[in-house]
Amino acid sequence: MSVNEALNEIKRGTAEIIDFERIEKLVKEYFESGKEYYVKFGMDPTAPDIHLGHTVVLQKLAVFQKYGAHIQLLIGDFTATIGDPTGRSETRKVLQMDQIIENAKTYTQQAFKILDPQKTTIVYNSKWLEKLGTSGLIGLAMQYNVARMLERDDFEKRYKSGKSISISEFLYPLLQGYDSVELKSDIELGGTDQKFNLLMGRHLQRAYGVGKEQAVLMMPILEGLDGVQKMSKSLGNYIGISEEPKEIYAKLMSISDELMWRYYELLSAKSLEEIEALKSGVKEGSLHPKKVKEDLALEIAARFSDNESALKAKEAFDAQFKKKEIPDDIPEFELEEGIWICKALQECGLEPSTSQAKRDIKQGAVRIDKEKIFDEQLKLSKGEYILQVGKRKFAKAKVK
Repeated sequence: MSVNEALNEIKRGTAEIIDFERIEKLVKEYFESGKEYYVKFGMDPTAPDIHLGHTVVLQKLAVFQKYGAHIQLLIGDFTATIGDPTGRSETRKVLQMDQIIENAKTYTQQAFKILDPQKTTIVYNSKWLEKLGTSGLIGLAMQYNVARMLERDDFEKRYKSGKSISISEFLYPLLQGYDSVELKSDIELGGTDQKFNLLMGRHLQRAYGVGKEQAVLMMPILEGLDGVQKMSKSLGNYIGISEEPKEIYAKLMSISDELMWRYYELLSAKSLEEIEALKSGVKEGSLHPKKVKEDLALEIAARFSDNESALKAKEAFDAQFKKKEIPDDIPEFELEEGIWICKALQECGLEPSTSQAKRDIKQGAVRIDKEKIFDEQLKLSKGEYILQVGKRKFAKAKVK
């Protein structure tokens, strides 16, 4: 693995990077001398569960760990009592400390399904923020002015609409930024919605004379199962990593083919070259999108359980899937790998000719595993498929 290959993996799927030159320097130093550097990621434990949207950043942290980073996993037990105002149209409700502590335990347990514990330090910002005191807090507040704070999009909207903004919410980004002063972080990661807070860390490191300014790497917000809204428990479009493997698998199989590629880029451990090969296979017809989606669902389900549980989840899904609308007694046929779909339909007795098969595909009358197909040049790869023409003609194709 070269420095450039490592940097390409770090850049993969990112939305924005500020001061990439610093990241490049840190990674190069690690390759040359083995020198570690510090990457911060802050999490306010406002809910007990982590979903796949949260893991986008966690997986990027795991990539950094491969290339010399020691992760500062910051649990915002102090800042959670204020609540991050990012994206909020009103002030958050204050959480009780006992709930924050319980949530923090769950967060860290789930995070270590992705991160290497040997290369991670868990820190709680109450350790230094509680000691800051009145004079320290006033000194911190002097580092930023109200006009610039109101430039922040969510504050600006609330101010113009006459909605309440508490002074504590102005303090939130300052306190998050001060975490970077205490930790002397080299890089901080977060979602694109955290840009204001992440840049505050750079600003305060400079203001307090830390001797460095952290680079900032932002990951995109993962769309939920609907492919439109961001993944969120409150919107019901999420996949929780502590869910049963069969739930994770089934939810991933429900996403659209278009969204599947987005999930591959941000969630899969496959390389960009491997993903491009899959895309080409689907485009050329040598791979069916359902098979590609199954592989993604298996990978993610196994990551948060094990391979055996993931395979059982697939079996359960397939059994339920086929049970819904497909007759129990349908003929089975063995076909050769790479067979043309029109020829397969003819050999399975579903079509009288390949030309009729082409016409039916164009009209949307042909389905593979209940999904309509429109690619008349599709070739079937290894696997089992339920072929369907119209509403009543079915066949099971075993492609070997």
